[in-house]
Amino acid sequence: MNVTIATATLPKTGALILPAVEGTSLLPTAEAVDKAMSGGLKRAMKAADFKGKAGQVLDVVAPEGVGVSRLYMVGLGAARSVKQAGLETAAGTMVARLNAARVKQASIAADPIADADLSDADIAAHLAMGAQLAAYRFDGYFTKQKPDQKPTLTKVSVMTKAQARAKKAWEIQSAIAQGVYLARDLVNEPPNILYPESFAKKCKALTSHGLKVEVLGEKQMEKLGMGSLLGVGQGSVRESQLVVMRWEGGAQNAKPVAFVGKGVTFDTGGISLKPGAGMEDMKGDMGGAAAVTGTMLALAARKAKVNAVGVLGLVENMPDAGAQRPGDIVTSMSGQTIEIQNTDAEGRLVLADALWYTQDRFKPRIMIDLATLTGAILVALGEEHAGLFSDNDKLSEQLAEAGKASGETVWRLPMGDAYDKLIKSKFADMRNIGGRNAGSITAAQFLNRFTNGVPWAHLDIAGTAWQSGAKPTSPSWGTGWGVRLLNRLVADNFE
Repeated sequence: MNVTIATATLPKTGALILPAVEGTSLLPTAEAVDKAMSGGLKRAMKAADFKGKAGQVLDVVAPEGVGVSRLYMVGLGAARSVKQAGLETAAGTMVARLNAARVKQASIAADPIADADLSDADIAAHLAMGAQLAAYRFDGYFTKQKPDQKPTLTKVSVMTKAQARAKKAWEIQSAIAQGVYLARDLVNEPPNILYPESFAKKCKALTSHGLKVEVLGEKQMEKLGMGSLLGVGQGSVRESQLVVMRWEGGAQNAKPVAFVGKGVTFDTGGISLKPGAGMEDMKGDMGGAAAVTGTMLALAARKAKVNAVGVLGLVENMPDAGAQRPGDIVTSMSGQTIEIQNTDAEGRLVLADALWYTQDRFKPRIMIDLATLTGAILVALGEEHAGLFSDNDKLSEQLAEAGKASGETVWRLPMGDAYDKLIKSKFADMRNIGGRNAGSITAAQFLNRFTNGVPWAHLDIAGTAWQSGAKPTSPSWGTGWGVRLLNRLVADNFE
């Protein structure tokens, strides 16, 4: 679907969408439409008891006095509470509605909103963003689709008087949308198509956007001493990979920000085999790596003025005769030894070496890892927030603020010595599980042993990387969660 910024001229074809705020008079474009309809819009609002509440939609078919075939009003709620997420949700809601109505093209009026803490250009850009995110589809594997299963909407124009400024703002949002789309595609791909080597190949293709990409194979990782990561993949016929992506948009020799992603392209649990029911979802166990990849694309596409590094640990966790066993002891790149008590606690083993490699080679300003790490975080926070764990209050606060601004929210959970003691091993420096209690926290304690003092945060995205049902701006199973959060963090604090 093509989303563009257009002049504030009433369209003569297609559908027209008029945002409305609660408790105030009509916005300027809606006032002009009502005048052209000789008061017909206000009469329709009264008849439908439409007041502009968030989520309310008014549908006027074949309105008289204007050239469009359909007229919609969509509520934003009270003006003072209008934020970018609300604008995007409204636009996303309308994309689904327009496709259901078999509409082919639409225009959205982006009028200034008094009392809203957003410029008129930002209002237009976020309405466009909502439409773009809602238009995502992952349907390439269907060989036959009925006409009513295919989206009809091909063009959305966002009308604004601040066209020049809105176009610049939309260029940035459009670049971020590219990253979200890529992250969603990666999570949605089937595991016979997306495995460590093919994932790495997709990353290599991003050099066309200005990223520098390196791929380390198993022999190179063996020389580096990455026994923790390699142990996870030893039961698979697929070779494990370590991908390093660099964006150099900041000052020369300036320390980078670093993002590290868990990339288990399929997780059977290994010898500690998962139950069969729902195992197909484990194709998404590389959601952290997907988010890092999408973030790196977004930063490159919008030419971010920052040096950034993305490191992906890519493995497949399979239970063949050569697979890692409970009771094995592996030596990580850091030199620390790890007793394997459960082969399904594999993501932290991958991240242990990826984190150590990242801090050792790049000496980053901050280091953030993202991983679909524990089912326990889904029990604690559901699909609403990602779990945040950190040894740095400032970085935690920056992530929390970026989460509120981007709509990808986080919730900080505690860490400490009492939890760290739970991963003490009788036979090695540590064990890879801490028992039933505080499972997400003990996983974070494990990771913290491989950060070497670099300001660090861990985001457990097991509840947010994919979803049980569609949302207005996230219509697919894979959400692409994390791209917008990390982009906002960089834009607000590190450029």
